[in-house]
Amino acid sequence: MLYIVGTYFTSRTILGIPGVIAFLIYKWRRRHLSIYDAVEEFLQSHNNLMPIRYSYSEIRKMSKSFKDKLGEGGFGTVFKGTLRSGRLVAIKMLGKSKTNGQDFINEVATIGMIHHVNIVQLIGFCVEGSKRALVYEFMPNGSLNKYIFLPEVSTLLSYDKMYDIALGVARGIEYLHQGCDMQILHFDIKPHNILLDENFTPKVSDFGLAKLYSVNDSIVSLTAARGTLGYMAPELFYKNIGGVSYKADVYSFGMLLMEMAGRRKNVNASVEHSSQLYFPTWVYDQLNNGNNIEMEEATNEEKKIGMKMIIVALWCIQMKPSDRPSMNKVIQMLEGEVEYLQMPSKPFLSSLERITTGGGENSNQSNESSESSQI
Repeated sequence: MLYIVGTYFTSRTILGIPGVIAFLIYKWRRRHLSIYDAVEEFLQSHNNLMPIRYSYSEIRKMSKSFKDKLGEGGFGTVFKGTLRSGRLVAIKMLGKSKTNGQDFINEVATIGMIHHVNIVQLIGFCVEGSKRALVYEFMPNGSLNKYIFLPEVSTLLSYDKMYDIALGVARGIEYLHQGCDMQILHFDIKPHNILLDENFTPKVSDFGLAKLYSVNDSIVSLTAARGTLGYMAPELFYKNIGGVSYKADVYSFGMLLMEMAGRRKNVNASVEHSSQLYFPTWVYDQLNNGNNIEMEEATNEEKKIGMKMIIVALWCIQMKPSDRPSMNKVIQMLEGEVEYLQMPSKPFLSSLERITTGGGENSNQSNESSESSQI
């Protein structure tokens, strides 16, 4: 009798193992397929999208089996590719999504439906099983960060060229805020996300953190702060200074503009004098005290351009969102004469407080590797 009972339970256990394995596989597939289902649902509800849908085999072919790696960042790895027409492209293979495919949806839903000379063009995409890819126009001069920070660039861009790039970026962001049917907030404006074509025309890229809102919405709701530390607006951390709006992008642009004008990171622990550790504080105090700002190998005209960029940047990084200009106003200030610009109030946290927020970066079509994420 005991033998029969033992045999019964043993057989039940043995027969039950495949069932348990099948159940676990089912749960795993449900959890992972939910990402792809969300993406497919989005694509089916937006079947008028302009970008081309490629198969994964086509992606492999155009990238020559992912032979030429351009860069790696928080949202995936970028490879160089070639279309059948011979046109060069950049192919971003997205990594495992932590947001149910929202990073992919954000990219396609924003740049997939707009076209502007200062916004990177999304040519196509791929969704096939767990594989997700985005195909962009190729930017031969990479990202802006290497022309500001990295020593291997033998020829520094002139202040004239930096000014042209800054103006182009401002126009791209202004278009996102005011030129579309929906207001697009980027939330990750920084040097790594500004790509440069063969003529150094700047194009805003990487819309993985972007949010779409009605143009009538002055304040937007976020469940968590998003962006890259060092470029994030203070209202994303301190709710008492104002609501989150398009002014968060204005702040990020101001931090970018300050780095372009100073040709250095805003936070630099290797400077000779501790007063220069946080550049915006130092440069504000210098100007407020009537001191000149050293600009190496710059003509008098270029010094005026650099000064204009700094003053506009100081306006953009005002603590309160209501004190910052719109991007339309920023363009007007950049296009105007420096003599007509007034100095703003001291706009930011102290050096020590700002440094504790860090200064992370990301890359896109560049060889720098770091992270940018929703926090």
